[in-house]
Amino acid sequence: MSETHVRSHHFGETAIMTPANAITVGRLLLTPYFIYLFVNEGATWRTAIVGAIVAFSDGIDGVVARRQGATRSGAFLDPLIDKVVIMACFIAVASEGKLPWAPIIIIGLREIAMTIYRSVVAKDGISIPARTSAKWKTFVQDFAIAFVCLPPTASWNWLHLVTVWLAALLTVTTFIQYIVDGRAASGSVA
Repeated sequence: MSETHVRSHHFGETAIMTPANAITVGRLLLTPYFIYLFVNEGATWRTAIVGAIVAFSDGIDGVVARRQGATRSGAFLDPLIDKVVIMACFIAVASEGKLPWAPIIIIGLREIAMTIYRSVVAKDGISIPARTSAKWKTFVQDFAIAFVCLPPTASWNWLHLVTVWLAALLTVTTFIQYIVDGRAASGSVA
């Protein structure tokens, strides 16, 4: 087989049906099963493994997208689905009394505000690229949920509280950073 057949297909900016988008949508479709397991079985290894698949698939779709070409549909879908998935998981965990509502509400309000903000500045042709700090925010959010679901850490309430409040702090911090980035970008566009 020639080298060109071994290489992965490269998708153009307007492509919709891509492997990266399939992984992103797969993460969304697997989330209700994770929530079902958590609500019905609690902190079990099966719940933790399904949760890990949901969390790690977020990084995998990014790797696939970078190798095969980033698309506008992926740039829209990935962050939107990330927000839906993380908030659905946080709501499920809080509904079971495993995490406090206050930091989850803060995180949810930031995610809504960020989505609105990105939409508003996009109308002016401004795109705000992801920051490394946002990747850390997502990482800590994932661990806030993971520590509740992992059997060895499921009873460590202090760890749950520290992690979810750290996630809320990082969430607010990245929101402020994005506002600053948006203002700087709008100044350079004007």
